[in-house]
Amino acid sequence: MSTETTTVHHYEGSLLVKPDEALPPLQSLILGLQHLLAMDIYVVPFIISGILALSVKDSAFLIQATFIAAGLGTLIQSRFLMKLPVAQGPSYVPIGAIAGIAAASGTGLDSLAAVFGAILAGSLVVCLLGLTGIVRKAVNYFVPPLVGGTIIFVVGLSLIPIGLKDNIFTVRGSGTITENIVLALVSGGVLTLCVMFGLHLGKKGNWLRIGSVIMALIAGCLAAASIGRFSLNAVAQAEWFTLPHPAFAGFPVAFELPAIVTMILIYIVLLAETTGTWFAVSSVIEIPLTDEQLDRGILGEGLSCFLGGLFGGTPATGYSTNAGLISITGVASRHAFYGCAFWMLLFGLSNKLATLIASIPTPVIGGIFVIVSSIIALSGLRVIRRLELDERNMFIIGLPVITTLALYLLPPDYVATLPQLLRYLLSSSIAAAAVVAIILNKALPKKINLYNDRQ
Repeated sequence: MSTETTTVHHYEGSLLVKPDEALPPLQSLILGLQHLLAMDIYVVPFIISGILALSVKDSAFLIQATFIAAGLGTLIQSRFLMKLPVAQGPSYVPIGAIAGIAAASGTGLDSLAAVFGAILAGSLVVCLLGLTGIVRKAVNYFVPPLVGGTIIFVVGLSLIPIGLKDNIFTVRGSGTITENIVLALVSGGVLTLCVMFGLHLGKKGNWLRIGSVIMALIAGCLAAASIGRFSLNAVAQAEWFTLPHPAFAGFPVAFELPAIVTMILIYIVLLAETTGTWFAVSSVIEIPLTDEQLDRGILGEGLSCFLGGLFGGTPATGYSTNAGLISITGVASRHAFYGCAFWMLLFGLSNKLATLIASIPTPVIGGIFVIVSSIIALSGLRVIRRLELDERNMFIIGLPVITTLALYLLPPDYVATLPQLLRYLLSSSIAAAAVVAIILNKALPKKINLYNDRQ
């Protein structure tokens, strides 16, 4: 990105390992596992399986394919194209579109034929956008530091209520809300203590920061096991290895124009969403995004989705929770993300490992998730606070925040009455808030004072 749109100038934290620094293989694997455990990759295919009432076999296929797609995408972005510490994972945005397309196409895995065809065709359009630089030029023009910082802030802000409501305050199966809150407090509390003592001990405490998420998850799972909320029985019964199934030979693919057009619109929303993630990562590691990285990132997004479609995965996007995790651990090395990609691919090939990660109670993950989300939001504030907060800029920051909260609180019954295209566009509060910030930044004059008449 050009200097005009650089979102970060000075990093106020303390990175222990820079993005291009190598890590020992074992450390890369441990840190990579932490990033994977913080991502909830299995949730999106699990939700889709539930909506479409897929069989256990078809559900397992979709979950494992999503892991493979995320692993390939993460490797493409971190190792070959963007060359930044970023991880790819399934986006929540396309869930409604996938369900809508599949509902008109039969039952079971066959109903997803048009979905996979649309994923493959639409991803080629995204690749073309990356190769031509159209999206990058638009970002350079429409996303100055004020808008970029606001997008980072709303990324974190939008994730906090999701973590609280869906992971902590919603009871799935046995248990109570009180138990959920206690488990979240255990995992979140252990994470906070590890980071706190790690910072207090200086270099001697680096291991506490680096391993904070793993220790928090272990503590949370032990607490869950003590009240009967965590068991390894399903893991013991699962198969060790299962081979992936390629498109056309392993599952049906159909190319239908309405489905393809719908998916292209979804991809445009995803690009707005993942751009916010890239800004968040850039803010944490103090490396401004270059024009080349933006183009390569968009190309990588398209290739990630295309390869995902080849194995039966859902559309991928950059995960912003990893930016918060980098800030917590202080490790920004891309090698940790190579380790993350390794685990993703391994989980995609092993039903046993995929079952293990799916067995971690959601409130345990939620306790970590909300802390990571708050750090992302504060990374955006770090960018914003260096700018002059006059009346104009406060409107540009404030209205996207209102948009983010409004879309989260909007009653689902009302959303269901809206036209399908509008539902897709409003399905990502991050993308909607970004659009509001961009429009306001271009529409409002550079200097206004709403209180001139009162003075």
